[in-house]
Amino acid sequence: MNQHRPKNYLIESILVTIFCCLPFGIVGIVFAAQVNAKFDASDYVGAIKTSKEAKKWMNLGLISGLVIGLFYLIFIFALGGIALLGDY
Repeated sequence: MNQHRPKNYLIESILVTIFCCLPFGIVGIVFAAQVNAKFDASDYVGAIKTSKEAKKWMNLGLISGLVIGLFYLIFIFALGGIALLGDY
């Protein structure tokens, strides 16, 4: 049986952990680290399932990091606008 190794999303999960959302990124790293081990143990179905979980957590971390960053920018600009209005 010639099956290809599923994508493990390890690099993506590490980048999400560093730049976006630490908790979700760590969960993504944990699942990503299990993909190759399951594939090497001939657990192809488990490797696919774990790859999908790693992708899910990586995407959740990316989306939540972007949403939190957007709210942060809105908050900062709102504070700046209040500070400008207070000067008049």
